[in-house]
Amino acid sequence: MDALIVEDDDSMAAALLAAVRSTGQNAQRVARGSDALLRHRDFDVILLDLGLPDMDGLEVLRKLRQVTQCPILILTARDDERSVVLGLRSGADDYLVKPVKLVELLARIEAVTRRTRLLEERNSSRLTVGELEIELDRRVAWVAEREVSLTATEFDLLALLAKSAGSVVTREQILDVLWGDAFLASSRSLDVHLTGLRSKLQLPGFIVNVRGVGYRIEADPR
Repeated sequence: MDALIVEDDDSMAAALLAAVRSTGQNAQRVARGSDALLRHRDFDVILLDLGLPDMDGLEVLRKLRQVTQCPILILTARDDERSVVLGLRSGADDYLVKPVKLVELLARIEAVTRRTRLLEERNSSRLTVGELEIELDRRVAWVAEREVSLTATEFDLLALLAKSAGSVVTREQILDVLWGDAFLASSRSLDVHLTGLRSKLQLPGFIVNVRGVGYRIEADPR
């Protein structure tokens, strides 16, 4: 497990790093919310302070939840009920108030990462959505038994949308996963790859544009 600690207090960060590393896990620390948004993809769990120097931790949490389902634990001095409710409703998996016992913190980390692993283990390496079949391990896709020749990026885009079939995948999520840049820049590449993907699939109405939000694969476009 790799943990990202988002904490601007040096002494607190040092204690958290030591605690996580004492279990044999890897941990790294950043002090700014903007750094967390750039580096989150490299980690399995995030410990997030709310009082950061460049932006409020709740804003960081909301932006992270636009692009990742990585377990996030808030670790903060804010103990008022409003902050706790906002944190959990904004997508935090757990909310701990400082000072926290390190043994309890490690137990909470283990609990949320265990839940995530169980969900991942249930995911099949083969996806079927309507006439579309995708074999993730071999990176091959078929439409009605016709193999579709896709570029690496087109395949990644299709797999990302298919995994959430029936639900909207935002442009920010796509840009973050495929290009690693959801907040600092926008990319016309997405539109180009999406056009190519639709052309190759030859399934009218299969990939739906949700105006101003993102895209959804429609399993039954009738």
